[in-house]
Amino acid sequence: MHLNTKKIAFAGVMLALTEVGIALGSVIETNTLFLLAAASFFVGIVIQEFGLKSGAGFLLAGILLAILLSPNKLYVVSYAFMGFYILIIETIWHFSGRASGWIRSRNFFWLMKYLVFNVLYIPGLIYFWSMLSEKKTAKGIMLMSAVFGQFILFVFDKTYEYAMGKIWKENRHKFGF
Repeated sequence: MHLNTKKIAFAGVMLALTEVGIALGSVIETNTLFLLAAASFFVGIVIQEFGLKSGAGFLLAGILLAILLSPNKLYVVSYAFMGFYILIIETIWHFSGRASGWIRSRNFFWLMKYLVFNVLYIPGLIYFWSMLSEKKTAKGIMLMSAVFGQFILFVFDKTYEYAMGKIWKENRHKFGF
């Protein structure tokens, strides 16, 4: 019983920090992507500490609470995509650890990361450009946006790996884990 209480309390604090990050993204416009990415990293912390099901529940709770509290709903969508991406890559990492051969390799994991990202990003990019204008968007702008997204994924992913592998790993004992 004590462990469940601790789990709920910790997840509640992480959820509060998530919502603060999303709300601050609306206030501090120059750091919006950084704050949304940091908020989505809490999904990874909950997954690492309590498992995939808890992480999925945490993400859902974060999205629903952000819909109610956030002044800018577009930031909620961005947070949802980042959190969902983290949930999917953590799921892939979890199940690839049980596999053997090439599926266990780092190259396979990176390939899956780019595949998952592009399945989420490309349709969103097409929808975004179609909202901006009724006429067809120039192919060059779409291609540049797609390539820039790959760069952003690389930066996001390296930052996430550093946050989880270095910062959280070194500080998790302060929370009793």
